[in-house]
Amino acid sequence: MKRRAFISVLGGIASRFWRRGRIIIAAMAAMVLLPIEVSDAGWLSDVFKGSSKQARAPKQGKPSKHVASRKPATLAKRAASPKRRTVRLAALGPVTLPSAAFKPAARLCDPSTFRIVLDVGHTVESEGAISARNVPEFVFNLHLAKRIEEKLKAEGFAETKLLLTEGKAKHSLLKRVAAANNLRADLFLSIHHDSVPNKFLEDWEFEGKKSHFSDRFSGYSVFVSRNNPDFKTSLSFAELIGKEMKAHGLEYAKQYTQAIMGRHQRPLLNKETGVYSYDKLIVLRKTRMAAALLEAGSIINRDEELMMSSPERRDIISSSVTAAVKEFCEPRWGILGPL
Repeated sequence: MKRRAFISVLGGIASRFWRRGRIIIAAMAAMVLLPIEVSDAGWLSDVFKGSSKQARAPKQGKPSKHVASRKPATLAKRAASPKRRTVRLAALGPVTLPSAAFKPAARLCDPSTFRIVLDVGHTVESEGAISARNVPEFVFNLHLAKRIEEKLKAEGFAETKLLLTEGKAKHSLLKRVAAANNLRADLFLSIHHDSVPNKFLEDWEFEGKKSHFSDRFSGYSVFVSRNNPDFKTSLSFAELIGKEMKAHGLEYAKQYTQAIMGRHQRPLLNKETGVYSYDKLIVLRKTRMAAALLEAGSIINRDEELMMSSPERRDIISSSVTAAVKEFCEPRWGILGPL
């Protein structure tokens, strides 16, 4: 009888350890398979510490410790969470994780709400450069900006805004900045067409009217300001535009690196994509969002002016800009930010 009693006791102990072991195994599986809410991460240690108690039915008249309300002081301490939080994983001890690991992912770019302001360079009162065939730059800017707007909206960027400004010179520049800031734009792109300093101009006649030209320089260029509050993003967007323009077979204007340009000389930030710095330009440095200025091509160059007037060239440039915006708006940009 003593041997039988001893075996019975051993069997009872093994049974209790088996039940406890099953609980431990289940807890470990839950730890691997289920997401852990950091604020309640202590439930794992509760399972390990209280597994034998949970296996037994609670005594009548005594509330379970696990359903007792938390004290206000405890809740207050948890509300003022520290920068680094600790997750206790039973016998593994405390694992300290950086607070950045618990930050929600950045909002991805949604084309339907992403707001792009297309600034039509110059105004009716201040027309900008005059082409070799006596057409104001403002006319070229307007036609190209409208085509870019159509392309972007066709690709789902419904909040694209065409910005037309009235007035002259500096006053109109400040109005553009104010309008873009009030619209809370995500991106600002100013559309222009290039010319050359007066010292490079030559005389000729077109359709019986005196005009000027310079076939010496050609090509597009993209400008950003290092004084823009979001210069890094501005530069990334500008480089995407330049990359797409280059991919379509277009070449950038290289004269801005030359000493002969005098006060018009600009630092070249990327010799592959044709992105320059123009730090003092008002529409680039005073806008509160990422901003770039595109000189689409030279209209004082007689051959390039004809190209810039063609629907085919406008399609190439507008497709380049649209592709740049789409790449800018890819999910990796929303998660990681511009590289």
